[in-house]
Amino acid sequence: MMNNSYKIAICQMGVSRDKEQNKERAAHFVGQAAKGGAVAVCLPEIWNCPYEVKLFSAYAEPEDGPSVSLMSGLARKYGVYLVGGSIPEQAEEALYNTSFVFSPTGGLIAKHRKVHLFDVDIENGIRFRESGFFAAGDKLTVFDTDYGKMGLAICFDLRFPEMFREMSKAGARLIFLPASFNMTTGPAHWDTLIKSRALDNQVYLAACASARTPGSPYVSWGHSCVATPWGEYSAALDAREAVAWASIDMDYLQKIRQEIPVGN
Repeated sequence: MMNNSYKIAICQMGVSRDKEQNKERAAHFVGQAAKGGAVAVCLPEIWNCPYEVKLFSAYAEPEDGPSVSLMSGLARKYGVYLVGGSIPEQAEEALYNTSFVFSPTGGLIAKHRKVHLFDVDIENGIRFRESGFFAAGDKLTVFDTDYGKMGLAICFDLRFPEMFREMSKAGARLIFLPASFNMTTGPAHWDTLIKSRALDNQVYLAACASARTPGSPYVSWGHSCVATPWGEYSAALDAREAVAWASIDMDYLQKIRQEIPVGN
């Protein structure tokens, strides 16, 4: 019988140029999250590598690489569903911004390649062309768990509401979003977009960013959070390293859907 209430955690970890240190930090945070009672845990976007275009190729790994092996082992060790943020994935002749998802036995149960790549040029703000280094994915990602169906998107995917509607229509009631908004778009759009996608679809949305590292070429906004189907935060962090836990209540979600039946 499916449990209608459970706890998740988002791990807002700092990222350095030392891949082994990043792996150690990821292991530490996943362990902390699991010990706090989470049955599903999320890491940030590009957690094993600084978010710098000149480093993506050097840090990239195949699906059977050491970072993926680490995540599988952590899911198995702690008996959790692990949404492995994302890493630069080397596949054939291309690089992808890819999130791997593992079951509590360590098995790979889903993989999402970022569909909407981060290509922006904001006057007096950030200029970034992710498509110059990554190829785009082309699939919606919804996966089965013992707690129901869950969805997965990465960062810039958040700006495309039809993608989240399709995940909701496919049965996802909780959607994970590894992300790394920046100091231009974070203050302006992060809260509005996250709460809008949760409200649009009457789902829980768990957004997990990296912690802010001042002085790095790409500075993350941080502010990882979990939005409820009512558009409120049930967990929210500032810019520092931390783990946040949140309860996911399917009875509460269903109550909202009955009171405001926008999906009918």
